[in-house]
Amino acid sequence: MPERSLRVQLVRHTDNPQELVALGARLCYAGGTLDSLVEKISGQDQQAFVQKVMGMGHDSVLEHASFTFLVEGVSRVLLAQLTRHRIASFSVQSQRYVSYQSGFGYIVPPAIRALGEDAVAEYEGQMAQMQQWYEGWQQKLGNAGEKSNEDARFVLPGACETRILFTMNARELRHFFRLRMCNRAQWEIRAMAEMVFEQVYPVAPALFADAGPGCISGPCPEGGRSCGKLQEVRAARQAFLAAHQPTPQE
Repeated sequence: MPERSLRVQLVRHTDNPQELVALGARLCYAGGTLDSLVEKISGQDQQAFVQKVMGMGHDSVLEHASFTFLVEGVSRVLLAQLTRHRIASFSVQSQRYVSYQSGFGYIVPPAIRALGEDAVAEYEGQMAQMQQWYEGWQQKLGNAGEKSNEDARFVLPGACETRILFTMNARELRHFFRLRMCNRAQWEIRAMAEMVFEQVYPVAPALFADAGPGCISGPCPEGGRSCGKLQEVRAARQAFLAAHQPTPQE
């Protein structure tokens, strides 16, 4: 039952997402033939145009670009939060069709790890106990494959590792970043959101340069519950952008 570590991989995305978003925006405001629209978009500064359109609040064009991520080393606790984002598609490793009789991976919260080796050992012992419960129920239920898996899994913890493939369009990703990159978001999904952002930004910098917690581009939306670190958050974003300047081709 090894401890698992978070891993995020951008596996697919819309070809030339910025160009497609720019085309959608230009189509709304310009006449002419389709060929002339495509030619005009390919020859203009897409980044400046897309940012101008987004500044006008015309966010629907962002929905034309989609991004698909493979995530592993995350808990079922994270899964419950991620699937609250409704405008997305999810495929999740099944606890019915996948047996954990050989042991399940699990996530150790940093706060527990910070308590020291004894606390981690206690936590790992609890994971081992749950593994024994799982195997015990498998046996009582007849070791009948998926038929016993579907009920034995009820004793598995929220810490149990899962794997997820999910797809979001650019508009929903920006909403996801706004909620989940906030310092007040739960630590695990915040770490995942940060890794997703780091992978998607180089692909479409114009779509995501100002994406992130609400305080990146405005006042903190948390009000009295603010973390009080607005300036630090903005400084960190500026440092990231400075270190990841898009090339002229982007």
